Amino acid sequence: MADSAQTSSYKVYKLRGKVMSTNPSTGEVTLNHDAIPGYMDAMTMPYKLKDASILSELHPGDVITADVLVSQGDDATVLLDHIVIVAQGRPDYRPAVIYHVPAGGDAVPDFKLRNQDGRAIHLNQFRGQELLITFIYTRCPLPNFCPLVTRNFAVIDKQLAADPALKGKMHLVCVSFDPEHDTPDRLKAYGEQYMGTDAPTAFAHWDFAVPEKPVLTEMAKFFNVGMTDASDGTITHTLSTTLIGRDGKVLKFYQGNEWTPEQVVADVKQSLGA
Repeated sequence: MADSAQTSSYKVYKLRGKVMSTNPSTGEVTLNHDAIPGYMDAMTMPYKLKDASILSELHPGDVITADVLVSQGDDATVLLDHIVIVAQGRPDYRPAVIYHVPAGGDAVPDFKLRNQDGRAIHLNQFRGQELLITFIYTRCPLPNFCPLVTRNFAVIDKQLAADPALKGKMHLVCVSFDPEHDTPDRLKAYGEQYMGTDAPTAFAHWDFAVPEKPVLTEMAKFFNVGMTDASDGTITHTLSTTLIGRDGKVLKFYQGNEWTPEQVVADVKQSLGA
């Protein structure tokens, strides 16, 4: 059978990988999988299931095969279907890290990062402004993961700049969890792709930054990124976006990719009384 096939609404690829974790609240399974010919390199990523009821049958350490269904269009969705467990995992598996889910009123630590200009920034320096922070990496191949979130940030940035009641009252930060590859130059080039003609001025209120690895680990735990460094160099990650108030405390946490720019802007306006 070919590595990929075309259906009326999906392109289909073949996957083989090991289950790293399952998340019933989001309906996702995180897999450490082999390269998917014609689609992506070997890596560790979360996937939603076409039939969510199957999730309870999957356990860490299980080896599975599956079809990867990639819908066509700008807002592509990726689903797993026809899952087969080809090897059982260890029954004594336990998660190694417990993550914190940001909640309203939580004080955000003053994490230090280095931005696209190579300049050190601290989260506390944005006190007095609303701060919207998310986590991405520039090599992400899934259109409805990091690219979608960054596009949403670009829409938010334009709306803020166009609204006199909001302009200058909010800062955006996209944090990379790939410090080995996402250098300042790479982050700047990535940001410019989404800023377009606004790039010369947009970096004044939208940073792309990366922390040192020890800081990255703590940020991932605090912001519930679900990110770990695998021994083979792949990346496990979920999607996490947080709105932080002018006092440095969490206002709202947006899990996954189902939130919209309009929703965030409405939350900002409510917070500012604009």
